[in-house]
Amino acid sequence: DWMGVAKAALEAVARYLARDLGPRGVRANLVSAGPIETAAAGGIPGFQTLAAEWPKRAPLGWDVNDPSSVAGTVCYLMSDASRGVTGEIIHVDGGYHAMGAPLA
Repeated sequence: DWMGVAKAALEAVARYLARDLGPRGVRANLVSAGPIETAAAGGIPGFQTLAAEWPKRAPLGWDVNDPSSVAGTVCYLMSDASRGVTGEIIHVDGGYHAMGAPLA
């Protein structure tokens, strides 16, 4: 799965950036969002299946057509309210990440 490898590399880069740029007051965080219906999403193999199943497993539910929860989290991270936050991966996915893999 190429997506997993790319995400792992991005997470490592964010941790290094947090360490190296923190002393200059620069914060580095990631937002791990649930699926959002965009033009780019159409290029992800299996996106439609993922988008259909996600709301069923996310405890808070998930609307693939509403990016506002993701946007709100990004606004928080850009604000002074998050001045003590760096090197984090914030999941904005309706709780899907906490559910683990579905049982076969």
